[in-house]
Amino acid sequence: MTYLLKLHPEITIKSRSVRQHMTRCLASNVRNTLRQLDEGVRVKGGWDALLVSLPDTLPAGRVQEMEDALIRIPGIHEVLATEAVPCTSLDEAAAWIVPHWKAAIAGRRFRVRAKRRGDHDFSSMDLERHLGSALLTAEPTARVDLKHPEVVVSVELTHRWLQLIRSRRPGLGGYPLGVQGQALALVSGGFDSPVAAWRMLRRGIKTHYLFFNLGGPAHETGVREVTHHLWQRYSASHNVDFTSVPFEGVVAEILRSIPDGLMGVILKRMMVRVASRVAARSGIPALVTGDAIAQVSSQTLTNLALIDAASELPILRPLVTEDKQEIIDTARRIDTARFAEQMPEYCGVISRRPHTRAPADKVLAAEADFDFRVLDAAIEAASVTRASRLLEGQRQPGEVTVVDSLASLARMPAVSVIDIRPPDEREAAPLELPEVPCLAIPFYELQDQAQRLPGDREYLLYCDQGVMSRMQALHLKDRGMSHFGVLRHAS
Repeated sequence: MTYLLKLHPEITIKSRSVRQHMTRCLASNVRNTLRQLDEGVRVKGGWDALLVSLPDTLPAGRVQEMEDALIRIPGIHEVLATEAVPCTSLDEAAAWIVPHWKAAIAGRRFRVRAKRRGDHDFSSMDLERHLGSALLTAEPTARVDLKHPEVVVSVELTHRWLQLIRSRRPGLGGYPLGVQGQALALVSGGFDSPVAAWRMLRRGIKTHYLFFNLGGPAHETGVREVTHHLWQRYSASHNVDFTSVPFEGVVAEILRSIPDGLMGVILKRMMVRVASRVAARSGIPALVTGDAIAQVSSQTLTNLALIDAASELPILRPLVTEDKQEIIDTARRIDTARFAEQMPEYCGVISRRPHTRAPADKVLAAEADFDFRVLDAAIEAASVTRASRLLEGQRQPGEVTVVDSLASLARMPAVSVIDIRPPDEREAAPLELPEVPCLAIPFYELQDQAQRLPGDREYLLYCDQGVMSRMQALHLKDRGMSHFGVLRHAS
């Protein structure tokens, strides 16, 4: 089986030297990707296409797997499954083409599209007309329609070889991975950041990943899965890194020292500070985020400018003008939506009354009270994993006790409820459970205080959406404390 890989049109308009460089890079990327599936793959470069030859002994399933991989490699415009046969005349071309296409055009409108290279005594148009006439003679129920055909009979004749195109699939397009340098993408596991990273991959940028862990092992497991998916499907030709930074301590310090309305912006500023240092350490010149204008309060132009000011590197935002539904549609197309749908929205540092236009002087004044040693400690505790190894040794998050009603809570003999919401949220909507002992421990202090609580009872964690409580309970279970569960409803 052979495949003809057509270059993305933006590659073909480059200067000769740039085009040759990109074509060589694409050929290398194709080899690196397919040889992970079979070492016998051969890739031959060309001026406007690559020729991929697969071993004849491959089972059909593996051939399909390789074809699916080809349509996801950046830089490829179209993937044509072909068969090369000898051909020296118009009649010989018709003898090959008619049996192959006769059934496909029966009762349908069709046209012939021929490309010819080499020294022949006929033109491409002659070839199209001759084949069209032969097909009509063989299948009288078909008719020619040059403007709106239902079937396009594609023919390529190169010197004395006719390429029979058995199937045609659209490729990913863009530029070969690596030809536009490197970037570090901040990923969270939602819809936006994986789509932003994918857009960078498609433009030929070797993309590494940075994750800020705000919710313990369960949070990181989900982000590792979507990151591995992105790497495996769209950039397996290159080795890239996944850096995980424990950020719970930074969140706790923000909640301790930063005024409510500024928390979201300052959290993002802290993230890009860390990202700049992580990227600089690896020689990566730019950051990537999934920000889109006005999607949340921290993404107004004013606040984005404040966030940019905290970064030592440029921040690229490929989704900046996209609507949320456009982003979700793309996530479904690249198959990252299913991860986002299973990833609970993190309900941590979200200001109840966020500034959409945070004053720069107030932001700087607030940060003066922030203990930046916490940020240094987070960077020091960061871990780095190769994307190819992200799923190795991963334990699936376990389950914890979940109580859905007050009636169920009342039947539990020895239980206390811990309200893990920040103080301002507790004050705005007090938790009233007169029959059950209640403790108030903000989620950012829970991991330290949990081990000092009496072990003679079960503790149910409560937050407004039930997301942070589940993550914290799973985090505690991972540390061996299995007597923590979740109260999902308090009314």
